[in-house]
Amino acid sequence: MKEQREDRTLMAQGAAQHPEVAPYALSLTKRAIDIFLAAAGLVVSSPLWLVIAIAIILDDGLPVLYSQERVGLNGRIFKLYKFRSMVRDAERKTDPLLSDTDDPRVTRIGRFLRASSLDELPQLINILVGHMSFVGPRPEWVECMKDIVLQCPQYEVCYTVRPGLTGFAQIWGHHDSPPEEKLTYNLKYMREASLWTDIKLIAKSFAITFAGKWQERQSHAKPK
Repeated sequence: MKEQREDRTLMAQGAAQHPEVAPYALSLTKRAIDIFLAAAGLVVSSPLWLVIAIAIILDDGLPVLYSQERVGLNGRIFKLYKFRSMVRDAERKTDPLLSDTDDPRVTRIGRFLRASSLDELPQLINILVGHMSFVGPRPEWVECMKDIVLQCPQYEVCYTVRPGLTGFAQIWGHHDSPPEEKLTYNLKYMREASLWTDIKLIAKSFAITFAGKWQERQSHAKPK
């Protein structure tokens, strides 16, 4: 059997209703800013990549990077990259499941990487090549997306724009938030997308990152 192509999609043909989308969300301006910031981020963070890679190898050996299939623009499936924060072959040794703060599969260095969100750094590559944007809906894991669509068929409309490294759903929601709640956050961003909205969400994400609070947030605060 031939390997499935990376451009396959999960969205049903003609299934997507067209939600209200701000022009900026699909603009060349937003894409140009993504390319510039991702390229600059890769250059500036390159010494940090080396430090993180050495720490991962010393803690749990190779590989350094981990990839997972996620849902992208128009339902296309792509490989999302992260620094590996769990033991090798974690999903092969156990049933696929969402990780939490007490997951025994997370390595020592992985706990730090997750708390600081530094495990997300390789997604700059995904942004640079066009799989993602800095701000947009959460790029859901393919296996989870199948269940999400069964519970909330309208969720597919979230991927009429590029998924993002951060966004309303990532900041104010959680991995285990109900699909309807995630949909509400994603539609809010799609309606309100602008350069100023992106700047505010990126700034909020940096604040959480510098505080090392991504893994500790438990309350469902509401966006203002």
